[in-house]
Amino acid sequence: MPALFLVLALCLGAVSLLGQQLRLSDAAADAARAAGRGDDGARVLALVARAVPGASLGLERRGEFVCAELSSDASFGPAGFGLRLTASSCALAGGL
Repeated sequence: MPALFLVLALCLGAVSLLGQQLRLSDAAADAARAAGRGDDGARVLALVARAVPGASLGLERRGEFVCAELSSDASFGPAGFGLRLTASSCALAGGL
């Protein structure tokens, strides 16, 4: 019976991590689009902070693209077991 509870807890944790990764990916896409439109850094950072509190943001220009990379500690178990989630997305600079 304890093994069943352990497996159930691990499955629920995996679903939780997947949800966190999806939120991080969506926030990276939003940040890249906002930066590509020319929004100032404070606005882009506010978008990220609202979507994924505690995430760190890195913006980089790659030719005609603006890329955003986000990272955040996993919030699963004690200190997330040291897992760090990352997501990145690029958008055309000057795009709408």
